[in-house]
Amino acid sequence: METFSKSDRHTVVCLTPVKNEGWILERFLKCASLWADHIIIADQGSIDNSREIALQFPKVFLIENTSTEFNEPERQQLLIEAAREKIPGSRLLMALDADEIPTANFMDSPEWQTALQAPMGTVLRLPKVALRPDMSSYWVELESAPFGFVDDGSPHQGEKIHSPRVPMPDLAPSIYGHDVKVMHYQYANWERMQSKQRWYQCWEKLNCPENRPSRIYRRYHHMYNISSDQLYSIPENWFARYAEQEIDMTTIWKDKIYWWDQTVLDLIEKHGAETFRRCAMWDVDWVALSQSINPNGSSSIYQDPRAQLEKAIHKWLSKTQPIHAKYYVRFVDQMLAFFGW
Repeated sequence: METFSKSDRHTVVCLTPVKNEGWILERFLKCASLWADHIIIADQGSIDNSREIALQFPKVFLIENTSTEFNEPERQQLLIEAAREKIPGSRLLMALDADEIPTANFMDSPEWQTALQAPMGTVLRLPKVALRPDMSSYWVELESAPFGFVDDGSPHQGEKIHSPRVPMPDLAPSIYGHDVKVMHYQYANWERMQSKQRWYQCWEKLNCPENRPSRIYRRYHHMYNISSDQLYSIPENWFARYAEQEIDMTTIWKDKIYWWDQTVLDLIEKHGAETFRRCAMWDVDWVALSQSINPNGSSSIYQDPRAQLEKAIHKWLSKTQPIHAKYYVRFVDQMLAFFGW
């Protein structure tokens, strides 16, 4: 297989936003250090050990994201500008979250070698696969996602939420990966994922009022749509080369309480439980959780405000999520929309 010296290829820069990612960050940085020349971490006020972990890796530039709000375009722009300021020459920007790790077969893949010499302005698109908690199977989350960009200085146009992370100029050429994939560890820690999805729903309620509650529900429960025929066994070569470097790729660290839980409690305290009565986040006993965190605090403000009808609608949405594309389910969803759902 042909390989290239640094002078023959683009400098590879990994761009990663971080907030309380200590559960996965060491694994991510060990893996990224094998393929990236530089890793830029933008930390947004982590209160766990994320910063300490990042500073242990010589390839890491640790920068501060001082924003107090969730703002994807702002943090993406911060990372891109840091790469352009700190790293001269031609750059392949790889924008990955801390729970996203390329499959280890990239080291032997012609697709990766092609990306390293791609023309300026090229977008690198890779399949994104969701690892399940058993760490032996996965499903395909996205057939093609823009993770990389051969930087030509194009401006980045981000979106409010679930934004493309790299510039995507009009008519930009693309490289589509097939052998190399990005493994998404979010679903490997199911409880953490559920905590994050509850927060997402609350955030959309506050920031995207045009989105109906049932639509928000369907978006953030998509992981329950996966049927057995959509599951595949994880190939050995996705982990093998990492394992050769003694990187633990399968242990999943869990917490009793996730930081999104505290954030949701803060949102309830600030906006009132009534604001979120149609959000599907009441599967948690927020009263009990608040008492476990602050035994002397007032917990009555966290009581479930839903009436029986609203509980029944949430039950309907949950029961029909795996079959929500069927005609009769869509018909009922349309009826719910008529009544503000």
